Amino acid sequence: MRLKDKVALITGAASGIGKATALLFGQE
Repeated sequence: MRLKDKVALITGAASGIGKATALLFGQE
């Protein structure tokens, strides 16, 4: 489940908001 969510966030990174979210997840 978590990996799927991360993949979804990384996939949405191209939109911009996803990038910021990906950075937040990267810190955890």
